[in-house]
Amino acid sequence: MTGRSVPLKNKVIETLDDAIFQAQNFLISRQHKDGHWVFELEADATIPAEYILLEHFLDRIDEDLEQKIGVYLRRIQGDHGGWPLYYDGKFDISASVKAYFALKAIGDNCDAPHMKRAREAILSHGGAETANVFTRFQMALFGEVPWCATPAMPVELMLMPKQALFSVWNMSYWSRTVIAPLVVLAALKPKAINPKNVHIQELFLTPPDKIKKWIKGPFRSQWGYLFKYLDQVVRPAEKFIPQRLRQMAIDKAMEFVDLRLNGENGLGAIYPAMANAVMAYRALNVKDDDPRASIAWASVQKLIVISDKEAYCQPCVSPIWDTALTGHAIIEAVSGVRAHHREATLNKLSKGLDWLKYRQILDVKGDWAINCPNLAPGGWAFQYENDYYPDVDDTAVVGMLLNRQGNPDYQESIERARQWIIGMQSSNGGWGAFDIDNNKMLLNHIPFSDHGALLDPPTADVTARCVSFLSQLGHDEDKPIIDKALYFLRAEQEKSGAWFGRWGTNYIYGTWSVLCALNAADIDRKDPMICKAVEWLISVQREDGGWGEGEESYEEGVQGQYHQSLPSQTAWALLGLMAAGQHQHLAVQRGIAWLISQQDEEGQWDEDPYNAVGFPRVFYLRYHGYRQFFPLFALARYRNLQSSNTGKIEVGF
Repeated sequence: MTGRSVPLKNKVIETLDDAIFQAQNFLISRQHKDGHWVFELEADATIPAEYILLEHFLDRIDEDLEQKIGVYLRRIQGDHGGWPLYYDGKFDISASVKAYFALKAIGDNCDAPHMKRAREAILSHGGAETANVFTRFQMALFGEVPWCATPAMPVELMLMPKQALFSVWNMSYWSRTVIAPLVVLAALKPKAINPKNVHIQELFLTPPDKIKKWIKGPFRSQWGYLFKYLDQVVRPAEKFIPQRLRQMAIDKAMEFVDLRLNGENGLGAIYPAMANAVMAYRALNVKDDDPRASIAWASVQKLIVISDKEAYCQPCVSPIWDTALTGHAIIEAVSGVRAHHREATLNKLSKGLDWLKYRQILDVKGDWAINCPNLAPGGWAFQYENDYYPDVDDTAVVGMLLNRQGNPDYQESIERARQWIIGMQSSNGGWGAFDIDNNKMLLNHIPFSDHGALLDPPTADVTARCVSFLSQLGHDEDKPIIDKALYFLRAEQEKSGAWFGRWGTNYIYGTWSVLCALNAADIDRKDPMICKAVEWLISVQREDGGWGEGEESYEEGVQGQYHQSLPSQTAWALLGLMAAGQHQHLAVQRGIAWLISQQDEEGQWDEDPYNAVGFPRVFYLRYHGYRQFFPLFALARYRNLQSSNTGKIEVGF
């Protein structure tokens, strides 16, 4: 497993140092004045399209902005005529229906070539009637389909205690925040103002009012058939719900929303929840200048990215995550005997660490506390502010960075984070991102959950990060916690030797994450778990020396493969191999050479394909910062290991 190695020549060393210095300088140039970093976070056509439809629902149309979003939507249309869920992906019916609807609302002529191609593609794939649940809700709001096209989601769900299976408290944070305002809309059944009277009946093979069965499957299990029958029972029964009870449930739902509005950062700090909140206020006749409605609308506006010719709406923003990961790359770059501009760069980084420190959530017990009411808060969120929804992944990454920097002023923050992460461990030893034991898997079979992502169960990548953090801190009393997590990770390893990546694409991401954790936890490098992972990573290296993995791997595609090498995934593979003690392996040297060869004169890397996932098979992401800070991290780690006496990485990440 050690592989062949060759000594580094002076020219290679010089080139490596130059590449690190250029990348380091580029990232420093992107730092905001207050110390933080944030890069664009791009999804697919659905969010920009939904934003346009939101403007038409409200009749709050910004013509100039919509024209720019139109340019974006037309550019990302696929060769198949429709819109994919990720770069160069296959046709997706739901994304295509929304994008077509949005472009028609903007004013695109239905007979224009791109609209004709889209319409033909949609019809050839079964028509708009085959779109997913969220798309059918969107169409119901515009009167394009009857409300019976959507699954029964009584607003009375908001009154159910956690002990009830269908309680929102048994769902993930993102589901909870999306559902609360959505069930209000489903109860009130408002209709969009739609000032331009735009409709899309031409996208249906069967007129919507003639369709009798909207919930058709395919179902993931026999439970799907049972829940379909339950849906048929619940819908007609809703008319017998007393009006007083219904109003009580609406009030409860809006109380939930009001409490978590989160200022200009929005409900849940994610677009779908924020947009639903805006529409719910309008449906309840709350005036636009009401502070709640006003701030909800402002939160949506903050997600818009506008350039000279294009614009799009982000699903959320990622400043905590971006700042922490950039910080890890930079602190690695200024470590070791060959570092450049160490003191000046550390001074700039310290500003970013202070920015992070003051965004730790210390006085709000969020939704997570329903499972552990006595646990003190101490986490970080993903976004600028999201006090009800910190996550252990961000918290672990920030905690490791603060600990590595060594400033005693951060010790209390680190300890609060440690205690919170320990308290958030699930009973099987793993960690979910936002909640404990969020694993009532039956809920993923209800008709509403056709996306299969209603829950937030423990995953290998998040668990690995928590193990890395706790192991880096090195408290003896945490060993039982870590051992339980290691048992979980061992059980989660795939037959191939890889680990699944829930939040990054995909098996390369998951395997890198776990190998870092195993190194931090001092697992013997000869352990079969590590050996299999190393062998797998080396086996999927591409001929050019890099690594790549497509989102297709979430859709029964081959693990760890893509038709081109990508900077972020090459960096993950390298970091994983180096964590496993393979820094002298020829595969690592070839990967380093590939990264250097792909860097441009400004110290940047290009990467168009998507590199992360919101919900596998349904919603994918492109972090624009990944292609910058992860390659720097890998190059700097490699350089530092060349002058290491032990060849062991002494930190968790």
